[in-house]
Amino acid sequence: MPIINSKSGKIIKQLNSKELKEAANLMRGYNLISLCAAKSGHAGGTLSIMDIAAALYLNVARHDPNNYLWEGRDRIIWSAGHKAPALYISLGMSGYFDIKDTVRLRKLHAPYQGHPDWKKLNGVEVSTGSLGQGLSIACGIALAGKLNKKDYKVFCIMGDGEQQEGQIWEAVMTAAHHKLSNLIGIIDKNMLQIDGKVSDIKNVYPLAEKYKSFGWNVIEINGHDMNQILDAFNKAVNAPEKSENKGQPTVIIADTIKGKGVDFMENNAGWHGKAPNKDELANSLKQLGLLNKLPYEELLKYADEYQQKVTKELESAQPKFSRNYWWNSYKGKNKEGVEQELMKADMEATRMGFGKALDEYGNDERVVCLGLDISGSITIDQFYKLHPERKSRFINIGISEADATCIAAGLAKEGKLPVFGTYGVFASARNADQLRTTVCYGDLNVFVAGAHGGISVGPDGATHQSLEELYMVCALPNMHVCVPCDSVETKKATKTLLFDVKGPKYVRFAREATPTITNEKTPFVFGKANVIRFRGETSNFPDAFEHKLASEYNSEKEEVTIVACGPMVPEAMRAAWILKKEYNIESRVINLHTIKPLDKEAIENAAKETGIILTAEEHQKGGMGDKVSSVIMESAKCYGHNCLLDMVGVDDRFGESGQSWELIKEFKLSAEHIAVKAKKLYDMKSKKKK
Repeated sequence: MPIINSKSGKIIKQLNSKELKEAANLMRGYNLISLCAAKSGHAGGTLSIMDIAAALYLNVARHDPNNYLWEGRDRIIWSAGHKAPALYISLGMSGYFDIKDTVRLRKLHAPYQGHPDWKKLNGVEVSTGSLGQGLSIACGIALAGKLNKKDYKVFCIMGDGEQQEGQIWEAVMTAAHHKLSNLIGIIDKNMLQIDGKVSDIKNVYPLAEKYKSFGWNVIEINGHDMNQILDAFNKAVNAPEKSENKGQPTVIIADTIKGKGVDFMENNAGWHGKAPNKDELANSLKQLGLLNKLPYEELLKYADEYQQKVTKELESAQPKFSRNYWWNSYKGKNKEGVEQELMKADMEATRMGFGKALDEYGNDERVVCLGLDISGSITIDQFYKLHPERKSRFINIGISEADATCIAAGLAKEGKLPVFGTYGVFASARNADQLRTTVCYGDLNVFVAGAHGGISVGPDGATHQSLEELYMVCALPNMHVCVPCDSVETKKATKTLLFDVKGPKYVRFAREATPTITNEKTPFVFGKANVIRFRGETSNFPDAFEHKLASEYNSEKEEVTIVACGPMVPEAMRAAWILKKEYNIESRVINLHTIKPLDKEAIENAAKETGIILTAEEHQKGGMGDKVSSVIMESAKCYGHNCLLDMVGVDDRFGESGQSWELIKEFKLSAEHIAVKAKKLYDMKSKKKK
């Protein structure tokens, strides 16, 4: 069943075994070039799945690149959405677009998102990336095929670590019970996941016996032997015709090598979420025999030119002022009149504060940390890295968010102080029922880290960018919610939440480097906001501002208040600087690091004393802003005081791939945009006074 012309039924392309081997090798080369150009992505798993992908797209599946919505096509679902580059390369090789264009992988406005987006690229069946969901989607598509009496097949590509997700096994039961013989699962069994060996983290083996026990037809193969791959697909497609397999879904379990074809990547868990640099790319292409066959220099140049174009477009859309106020780009004259760099800021990933706190304060025997397969990425592994005696109190649950949430609840019930974390989208949403019914209803002392909050995961794209979790977690009774602004404040927040706050608690912090604007002396009291005031330009950005607890602050008759949380606090501070320098407008910045419970008094005083409130959040507009506006609307203190209110945030849209700083500009979250909106509110107020 090859690539065909859906109108005439004629074969367009169907490669034989030898041709497929050559194609898979070529695809590995293009894959590595695109990853190098992106400077991020997943090399290991894309290389392990490539032989199967080549066979599936170039020999087995019925599809038409010129009619990608043809009803009779076979459907291919990439449940393991992080292997998206292999999907894009497969589509390019099939003729959906020029394969060379895939070097725009993970770049802003390009269709080759960090995880598949079916609305952006023809040939992508569904948007995936949150592991464990693809097989259920495939079941739904297969059921539709049965109901509509269509003869298409549904292929679902999964990873072996992904089998740790409970939803996989719900779908396994569904497929068998409903006799979905048109469904073919494919497991890329490369034995590794982010944190190490699958068998060490949460052993899912033996997979063949498990699938058989659920009523599936199981085929085991060497996933790099093209003859075995083609034979397995042939058996899987025709399995329902055999009496012993009639009515059964089929799963092909392919033994593969992570990083296949590149010696320093093979069987190396470190290459799960890593891209090669230019030297590593050249070495890889040489090993694949492609160094002089692929124009990688030309392709990397094309990617760079595209990036330059995107950067220019972003910059042209940024509001302009008399000076460049962007981070570490400002020059001014010192007291002696000599021009020098001013307002410089150090950058550190906010997540580092979380790890530092667990490292420093983890000796308490009650503290138990749960890993969910991205332990190093969110820095929860710092709990035991330098403290081997704590290793027994670090339990890697694997890719199992709902399971981990209730395990943490059980630990808390028995007096432990459990901490678990993962991407914010998974920490707050995939386990929403468990958080609500078990943790919060039970008022249990569970600490959840929503790591990589907002758009800070950048190139990973929409599926991994958490822009909605404040709506979810703040709505839960008994939940305490903190959004610290930098790594220093994250460390303080982690310690406070761990030991001083009783009951359910959630901390949201970013992944990438953000400006460090607080220090050890900066006040931090959970539930109490800070007021930040610009005092004048200095060599170092943080030194230009004064921080006080809002409860200890007296009005200086500022004309604007900017209420911010998380990484938007530094942006709000920069906006206050711009407003003063450009328009001589004094502004009060409120660091609302505690979202629940809110410091209502700080908000009420700001509304009454300044008359303008502008909220700024790296979140869907209103996650924090709605809570601030509710305080003002419900407050007796604010009656009779006119207050203009507006919000800066993501405007009811999903994220997309791009560098984190690019996305700050793309979503109009930068200080420049905050300053422009604040100035408009100021002008409106001034006009009314006249």
